[in-house]
Amino acid sequence: MKTTLHYSIVLVSLLFTSILTSAHAFQKNKDKFVVVLDAGHGGHDSGNLGNGHREKDIALNIVLHVGQELEKNKDIKVIYTRDKDVFVTLRGRAKIANDADADLFVSVHCNAHHSQASGTETFVLGVANTKRNMEIAKKENEVIFLEADYEKHYEGFDPNSPESLITLSFLQEEYTENSIKLARMVEDNFEQGLKRKSRGLKQASLWVLHNTYMPSVLIEVGFLTNKGEGEFLNTKTGQTKMGSGIKKAILGYKTYIEQNVGEDIYKGTKVANNNMESSGEPQIIENVVFKVQIAASSREIAPKSYNFKGLSGITREKVGEIYKYYHGATSDYNRVKQLQSNAVSKGYKDCFVVAYKDGNKTDVSEAIKPASN
Repeated sequence: MKTTLHYSIVLVSLLFTSILTSAHAFQKNKDKFVVVLDAGHGGHDSGNLGNGHREKDIALNIVLHVGQELEKNKDIKVIYTRDKDVFVTLRGRAKIANDADADLFVSVHCNAHHSQASGTETFVLGVANTKRNMEIAKKENEVIFLEADYEKHYEGFDPNSPESLITLSFLQEEYTENSIKLARMVEDNFEQGLKRKSRGLKQASLWVLHNTYMPSVLIEVGFLTNKGEGEFLNTKTGQTKMGSGIKKAILGYKTYIEQNVGEDIYKGTKVANNNMESSGEPQIIENVVFKVQIAASSREIAPKSYNFKGLSGITREKVGEIYKYYHGATSDYNRVKQLQSNAVSKGYKDCFVVAYKDGNKTDVSEAIKPASN
């Protein structure tokens, strides 16, 4: 058991890393809030056919309605993984979101069950799998088998294996809190705004969520296998209502992010940080910029405050195959020490100060010598 689990972790981690290495962020979109909308299934993958309804068509219609509504907001850029009846691989869907450096990934599906179960469910990535959640994970992951050369692209991953499913949650933990926030908004809108039955927020090991490096949710808008619910979802009215609920949740989430953890990029020596008050006289070192290195990873993560425990002024630098992440930028040595204390208080206990003189990295001790002499 332990050997199998370790083997699966290594293989899935390598797969994840290779996908992110090929993905690059299109910074030209970053003046806008980028939402990737993913209509589940498509093409030769019809999804479930409960009561003769086709999941792929219903999911697409809902996604297109959400996108059309969001595009009315000039601050939002919408990207679709598919906007027509075509098949897109799971890895292809994740790559679209990663290449766009998206702020959100929202995947829409329809549920199925052998009973007359009903209600909406919104999933975030996690290993807190009940038996039912494990069934959902298997169902949504099994689309892998419809892909050409799936053995090559998903080597070592078995949608029916609990060990493989567990590995999927390991590498997206930093986005879980915000994914849950969006999922909660979606379900609240369905239940309170649309008066639909909500089965709540769930966690499952879903491949497509694992491989997106931004807050991500998978929404099951209802059960096609339930006679009444299936008929409702198969109508334009039903699809419009469900799409409106999702749109409202995305807009609410965007407002929440902007009001609570908006970015504040430091420029030059003018550093704003609401978390700490400045103390002591400034110790300005000319031609030197100090930063606090808070993390280093092979993963390219969007330098946004909500990805780094609310810290503002996040910048990213690629050194070889490693991405380094920094908090703040100032020529005031006393100020950067305060920023370091701030990062420690947020949980980055191993963070440290780095210095750049005339644009080149230098030892901190060398950088502050002129002030010491």
